[in-house]
Parts: sequence; C-alpha cells; structure tokens
Amino acid sequence: MKKTILSLAVIAFMASCQSAPEGETAKTADTQEAAKSTGAAYKVDLANSTVSFLGTKPVGTHTGDFKLTDGSVNVENGNITSGSFTIDINSMKMTDKDTAYMGKLLGHLLSGDFFEATKYPTSKFEITACEAVTGDANATHKISGNLTLKDSTKNVSFPAKVDLTDAGLKATADFNIDRTQWGLFYGNDKSLGDKFIYPEVKITLNISATK
Repeated sequence: MKKTILSLAVIAFMASCQSAPEGETAKTADTQEAAKSTGAAYKVDLANSTVSFLGTKPVGTHTGDFKLTDGSVNVENGNITSGSFTIDINSMKMTDKDTAYMGKLLGHLLSGDFFEATKYPTSKFEITACEAVTGDANATHKISGNLTLKDSTKNVSFPAKVDLTDAGLKATADFNIDRTQWGLFYGNDKSLGDKFIYPEVKITLNISATK
C-alpha cells in the first residue's frame, strides 16, 4: 500500500513539473543594419497590438502582456520592407491564473533582477529583413529584426503570419528566445531546484497596423 501511495505521489509530482516553453526558438545573431523605409506607411494600432510573454520554472508558469508606445510598418509590392515598434516596459500586466502573488511578481520583474524598468523603461524591435515563405501552414513570412532589451541588442529571426490588405496589416508570431543573451540571468542556475527559472521565454506578437 505504501509503495502504491509513493508511486502515485511520484506520478503526480512528475505531472506537475513544468518544462521550458514549447515552440520554435528564434535564430539569434549580432545586430544587423535596419531595413530602409520604402513603400506605403502603416501606423501601428496601439490599442489592438500587444507583446506577450510566457516564462516557466519547474513548479509553474508566469504570463504577461506589454503595451506599445509607437510603431510603424512600410509595405511595398505586397511585402513588408521595414518597420519598428517600441514596447513600454512599465506597462507590464501579469495575466497569471493564480493572482495571489501577482503584485509581488510584477515588482520583481520590473526590478533590477530582470528588466530594471526605472533605468530602461522601453524596449524596441526594428525590422532588418522580411521574406515570404512557402510550405508552412503556420507562417507566411520570416521576419528578422534587432530586439533591444535593457542595454543589449540582438538580431532575431522567426516565422510570422502576415495578413495584408490595402486598408491594413495584421502580423502574429510566437517564438522562444534565450533571455540570458540579453543579460537577464536571474534564476538561471539549475542548482536552485524549484526556484530555477528556465532561460527560454516564449514571445507572442500580435501587431495590427492601418494606413
């Protein structure tokens, strides 16, 4: 009987253990030259555009959203030629199902342990290349751009789904980045046990823009 209870406990523990976020990892490289702005300009709809994140640790997950402060995308001959948007780090809103420690967690993430929002209140993404892809049911384009977090900038490439009309544009994407490449090292030590935080973070983009 004791062995059965122990086995059930082990199974329950294993089921509750969280792994790193699933999904495609963005290809990361050194900073690239920003693409030149050509074609028609689309202004990012700040009210309907968000950047979301999912972080994980062995005993759970944390999710949140950021708002944008500005942004634009240029389109020529049916393809994105350039674009950029700025993320308001202080707009971070936690969306965890468990709200018990949400205030404490938000302060922790905005502190020097992670984003250091007082010193670095914004983050930026600037497109360096965009190319159409075929044969992928979940993506129409591969987008590359310089992502700045705190005082570090890296170029990331990821698949995206882009719906483009004469009136507007909608782009969605989700991909993983390794936060340590931008100097966010807090909790990145497996010896911490259940306090360990995976370096992989899933980023989800929902960008709308209109002429």
